[in-house]
Amino acid sequence: MNATIITIGDELLIGQVIDTNSAWMSDKLNEIGVDIQEKVSISDSFEAIHSTLDRVLEKSDLILITGGLGPTKDDITKKALADYFMTDLVFHQPTWDRIQRLFSKWGRSTTKAHKQQCFMPRDAELLRNKMGTAPGMLFYRGHKMIVSMPGVPYEMKFIMSDSLLPLLMEKTKESAIVHYTIRTVGEGESRLSAQIEDIEEQLPAHIKLAFLPSLGQVRIRLTGRGKIKEKIKQEVLQYGSIIDERLSQFVFGHHHETLEEVLGTLCRNQKVTIGTAESCTGGAIAQKITSIPGSSDYFHGSVVAYSNQVKEQVLQVSEKTLLQYGAVSEETVIEMLSGLFKILPIDVGIAVSGIAGPGGGTKDKPVGTIWIAYGSKNNIRTYLLQATKDRAKNIQYTTVYALNLIRKFLIGLE
Repeated sequence: MNATIITIGDELLIGQVIDTNSAWMSDKLNEIGVDIQEKVSISDSFEAIHSTLDRVLEKSDLILITGGLGPTKDDITKKALADYFMTDLVFHQPTWDRIQRLFSKWGRSTTKAHKQQCFMPRDAELLRNKMGTAPGMLFYRGHKMIVSMPGVPYEMKFIMSDSLLPLLMEKTKESAIVHYTIRTVGEGESRLSAQIEDIEEQLPAHIKLAFLPSLGQVRIRLTGRGKIKEKIKQEVLQYGSIIDERLSQFVFGHHHETLEEVLGTLCRNQKVTIGTAESCTGGAIAQKITSIPGSSDYFHGSVVAYSNQVKEQVLQVSEKTLLQYGAVSEETVIEMLSGLFKILPIDVGIAVSGIAGPGGGTKDKPVGTIWIAYGSKNNIRTYLLQATKDRAKNIQYTTVYALNLIRKFLIGLE
């Protein structure tokens, strides 16, 4: 089965709202063997809805639509679909009863618009929505399914999980898609590809390899397709294990694992505490570490020493060091980290200082020059990172590198 996802709303087209629905739907559909052929965002208009449906129905078995089912006049999806399928709108009393119960529970009164919202296409099969007022609608055209759902993410997710995914699982049980994602850090896409080129050439036709790069990291995804899920899973795992071994020095995790999650697990397992001293990153490394629930078990704190005054007074970096070598230097980050160990009860730490940009660079220290110190009190190591000229990317890149350096330190690779 293949699918097209249509998101409706002018707010999506002008960038006022970011579409997170299609990513979530794609992930869930792929898990049950549905191939996503296309994602498209369109405006709130009869013409856009009709013309898009005409086009995608020619190639897709399943069309998922989100948006435009609210009670206001600009929500036209339901009328457009009724017109497209040449059916009339009829009042649905159970929906009206449920809306009244909801509003009574909330201590609010309904409006004329809410009652108008209860007119549904006669030929639609309604899918319950316990998270909001608008039910989902399922239409059939021959063997093809068209599903319209609210654009509110938690409402869409409920309808998908409660009604649609169980139905689709029955229809797709004869097919399987299996993914194996390898998370790497510290090496670029082209170099990784060159190292596993021979493995990729050995892959059977039903297993594909994809490289998905991001700043400082690359995901390597194996995708297998077939009719017997366990057989496909075994094959994909076999090739995945071979790639894992070949690229072991760059692999930090799998599937949806993040670098900060893996670091947190290491800290917990080794009963290690950690802290950061940050200048150019402004607390970004600490933010990543503390984004993980329960990070208070191992993260003790951070000093954002953006000024030289804070470096001197809080982290005890000597004035002589700053004058002789500058704030962006190996000597300074070593003293920053040494000072951090004096004020925080931590086992390992990270210190960074650099020129994030866009200004501040010199011939000797251009924008993107970042010094990182990491390690334990008696074993401090350093790394010079030469990043890009974009401020946001420099901060992100430094954060990734710093987290990976301390991860490798903990497992004995650095």
